[in-house]
Amino acid sequence: MNPTVLTILISSLGLGTTLTFIGSHWLLVWMGLEINTLAIIPLMIRQHHPRAVEATTKYFITQATASALLLFASITNAWTSGEWSLTEMINPTSATLALTALALKIGLAPLHFWLPEVLQGLDLTTGLILSTWQKLAPFAILLQLYPLLNPNLLLSLGILSTIIGGWGGLNQTQLRKILAYSSIANLGWMITILHYTPNLTLLNLILYIIMTLTTFLLFKIFNSTKINSIASSSTKSPLLSIITLLTLLSLGGLPPLSGFMPKWLILQELTKQSLFTPATIMALMALLSLFFYLRLCYATTLTMSPNPTNMSSSWRTKPNHPTLILLTSATLSILLLPLTPAIFTLI
Repeated sequence: MNPTVLTILISSLGLGTTLTFIGSHWLLVWMGLEINTLAIIPLMIRQHHPRAVEATTKYFITQATASALLLFASITNAWTSGEWSLTEMINPTSATLALTALALKIGLAPLHFWLPEVLQGLDLTTGLILSTWQKLAPFAILLQLYPLLNPNLLLSLGILSTIIGGWGGLNQTQLRKILAYSSIANLGWMITILHYTPNLTLLNLILYIIMTLTTFLLFKIFNSTKINSIASSSTKSPLLSIITLLTLLSLGGLPPLSGFMPKWLILQELTKQSLFTPATIMALMALLSLFFYLRLCYATTLTMSPNPTNMSSSWRTKPNHPTLILLTSATLSILLLPLTPAIFTLI
């Protein structure tokens, strides 16, 4: 892609997200979401591959539907209340419609149907943008609307997302689909606690972005899109294979790694709110997610002792990767748990 065009598209992604962050008027927020969507579509279709075209078409139709529903919710609220402010959504119907539109935008269950197929049709770089940056703008709206949203609906969406994210990833062999179901499960944890402690939602989102960034960068270094292709990663770089192993375990929420921290705090807060049944269900579904991450870890460690036949050719490969970004994000993904008490006091 032409560097000038690529710069314009990346700048538009930043502009759309910034408009949504700073906007307090529904039309400005909606405009930011639309700029975000239109900027990523050329990045998704740049491969000129049938799978990329299919994924881009599905993404565009889904996002256009969500944007139309969000605009309809804001117009309905303005019609009944006379206010276009983001925090003046006093109409319960408009708030429910807005929540449904945002759930469709980020891929919450049961509106998750598009996310695994779209992510599977993209390259790892565009999939990284879709899994991380594209979540920021909708969550900026949710974090402003959370007092106005129905807590029972948020809880239902969160529990259903953790269930589908856990079960859906069990029979997958494609790494991008596994990461898509991982995204659905992690979004479920964030939405569940949104009404009670939004700071925990923000903490979980930050950690999820850091861990997903590390995972996508590692898969891109190894050029792996399937489980059987990641099995040869240790012959390229044993150190990166160990980082991959720990990052996957952290993303699955295994203590004492960083990914366990938000799940622990969320379960603790749900228990304080006397929501014992949802906490139990989510803890059990976290075990399902951890299971397919352990399967990935097993595939990674299959060749920790490289075969002499392929070691000579593989060890000559010098992976080209952003070392500083990778090491920083990997460190935060793996070693943040000792800071939990200090972070908990800030929450």
